This record gives sequence, C-alpha cells and structure tokens, in this order.
Amino acid sequence: MVAGDGIGPEVVHEGLRVLQAASERFGFGYELTEYPHGTEHWLETGDILPDAELDEMAGHDAVLLGAIGDPRAPVGEIERGIIGRLRWDLDLYVNLRPIKLHDARFCPLKDTSPEDVDMVVVRENTEDAYVHPAVFKDQGGPDESAEQPMRYTRAGSERIVRYAFELASARPRRKLTLVDKANAVRAQDLYTRVFAEVGGEYPGVETDHAYIDAACMWMVKTPACFDVVVTTNLFGDILTDLGAMVQGGMGVAASANLHPGKLGLFEPIHGSFPKAAGKNTANPLATVSAIAMMLDYIGEKEAAEAVEGAVASLLQSDRITSLSAGALPTDTLGSLVLERMAAVPAE
Repeated sequence: MVAGDGIGPEVVHEGLRVLQAASERFGFGYELTEYPHGTEHWLETGDILPDAELDEMAGHDAVLLGAIGDPRAPVGEIERGIIGRLRWDLDLYVNLRPIKLHDARFCPLKDTSPEDVDMVVVRENTEDAYVHPAVFKDQGGPDESAEQPMRYTRAGSERIVRYAFELASARPRRKLTLVDKANAVRAQDLYTRVFAEVGGEYPGVETDHAYIDAACMWMVKTPACFDVVVTTNLFGDILTDLGAMVQGGMGVAASANLHPGKLGLFEPIHGSFPKAAGKNTANPLATVSAIAMMLDYIGEKEAAEAVEGAVASLLQSDRITSLSAGALPTDTLGSLVLERMAAVPAE
C-alpha cells in the first residue's frame, strides 16, 4: 500500500477500514505492507521508488495507491517516478475505468438517468506520449521546439484491443467502441487495423468507432451510446476524466491498472489535492470502489459485490446530498459505507 501525498493517506485509511470489515465478514485474510513513498519521503531521503522496493511490490497480489503529487516537487517527477514506474516497469498494460452513475442527482447532464451511464473505458497504459521523455531544443531561445513521440506497437495495441473485446463479450450489451484520432494522427491507423482484425474473432460483439473529439461530444450528449470503450493512453486519460464528471465527480471514480494474471494496481483517479490534506474533507468513495475492484481481481467476488453494493446504496440514499469535497467528513463517509455493508444479511 502506498498512501502517497495530500489527501492520499486519509482516503486510503477509509479504504482500509472497509477492507478490514470485508475480511472479517467474508472470512478471507490478507497481509498488508505499507510503503512510505511520496513527496515527503523524497524530500527526506532523495528516493522516489528504489528498484529493490519496486521488485518487492511486484511480488504482491495487488497494490493500493492513494494519490501522488505535491507542488514542492518538480512537475511530474514524483508521479512518473511512482505511478509511471508501477505501470510501465511492471507492464500493467490495462487501465480499467468503470463509469457508472448511481443517482441522477449527481449527474450534471440534463435528463440523464443511471441507465444512461454504465460503461467501462479500457485505456492502453504502457505506450503513447506519456511513456517517452520530452525533448526540448534551444530551450528559452527564439527557435525553441519541443517534442514527445506518440509511439504505438502492434503487440501493445493488439493485447489491449483483445482485452477490450473479451470484456465486451462478457457484458450484456456486447458492444465495443474504438476511440482514436486516426484521421489526423495517422500513426493511430495501427489501432484501426488491429481493431478490425481482432474484431473478426468476436462476431457476437457489436463494434463502433468514434474520433476522440466526437467521443467527448457524445459522452456529454448521449452517454448511453457507450458500453465498452477502448482507446490510447493519452485519449483515455482525457476521456475518463470527462466520464468521472458525468458519473458524479472525481470523488467517486476508481480505476485499476492490470496485467491479467499478474499484479494489479488500484487507485482513485483523483489527484492529491494538497490544500485539503489533513482537513477530513476528502471524499473516500473512489478509494472504497478501488478496494472493490481489487477484491474482485484477487477472486474475492462476494466481498467485492458487497463493498460496491454498499457504495451504490449509499449514493442512492438521502444520506448523501452532495459529492463536493467537505459535504460530509471523510471519516463519516467511511463509516456510512461500513453501516451499509453491515446492514446486508449474510448469506
């Protein structure tokens, strides 16, 4: 577990309370290893994430991450050194982001119901511009230029597209949409061709395509048109932040970083929000939902359903009137989830 920076320790604390309750309720055990990594640790030691500890993490079944980022560190340095290394060095090529609305009150879109917002975005996690360092020439000079390549491989695109087809084939709607910008970023024609090739192996899955600008438009106008979406790293990051707002905000949006059959990294998609650190105002529900995703991934299906069901029930109740930071204290929200879990009769 890496609690990280800002509000990370507070939301992780609530997530661990829920994990412990699920363990007691459903009779499974777990071993927890806490790692101190984050900006404070870097300032004290100069270490971001040493190789030895990365290797040690790789031997676990799952990693829970709170949040990374602090204005005291150079922009992106701690994020790339922890989140980036976990994703790239451990080859966690699937970034899985469910986008589900539990109550229409929390959706900013007019006349949108929970039935309209129930999708999963499958974001490629190990390629694209994020992975490659930026190159600056004549920095600060009149002829300055900057570049950062958007590189894709057949192996990388094929495995993420295949994962998305498998996921879509297991969902009731059995629909998969490819989102790219291959009309302008011609390198993404690789995705177009791979999508068509792999799609031939899944005749039971309905396929669709949208350019990223159109996909953003349709997510706002008609989110019900999406079931499973597969896209590139950069576009997936943008699209899922938009999706988070459609489902109610960053405070309820969780994600998983996976290499199927190996380690999984689970986290809320929100940032570290340093100004709110220590104030007991952060919404921990995204972290709790990340716990549910983690439990599902490691095979504790019943516990996962109970945790996610408790979150859904709470969001549909009159106990929650706003998802804004500070609407309810962090620890109160954690306790409300625990109450909902305890209220469900044991089978």
